[in-house]
Amino acid sequence: MRAFITKWLKNNRGTTAVEFALVGVPFVIMSIGTIEMALMFTSQSVLQEATFAAARVIRTGQVQKAGGTEELFREEVCDFAELLIPCDQIQFQVQNLDSFEDAQDQPDPTFDDEGNLEDQGFDPGGRNDVVLIRVVYNYPVRTPLLQASLSNTMGGKRTMLSTMVLQTEPYEEED
Repeated sequence: MRAFITKWLKNNRGTTAVEFALVGVPFVIMSIGTIEMALMFTSQSVLQEATFAAARVIRTGQVQKAGGTEELFREEVCDFAELLIPCDQIQFQVQNLDSFEDAQDQPDPTFDDEGNLEDQGFDPGGRNDVVLIRVVYNYPVRTPLLQASLSNTMGGKRTMLSTMVLQTEPYEEED
């Protein structure tokens, strides 16, 4: 019996399989988490750049000349962000302010129970007006083990917000 136990203790076949079982699962979870974080940060960057690109059509008066409706603004946001962000999940608010100081006094955006931006209207202002633009996207956290730590709304989503305050140019108004 003693020889069997000694032989059994010296046998190291299967050691690699046991080591991989111990290290493999955390490695896979970390790899998937790294990909999830990269997608999340890239989506935030795309949202910020889409806001910047779309704000240009307000700054230059293109939206105002087109009747002040939000279709042109939405189209600009979606054209830039459509690679990573579904257009129907982008929400925004555009408010005309009296001055840049009023931007500091604006309340934080409000969200409903599902994390959707509560509608504040769409008012791109006119010539030389100060305009507050907020664009929101609720990024769905896809990795189940990371949902609890990365999501900040119900349903495993992370709210991403891009805000910009600008003054419109002294564009020529059409009669």
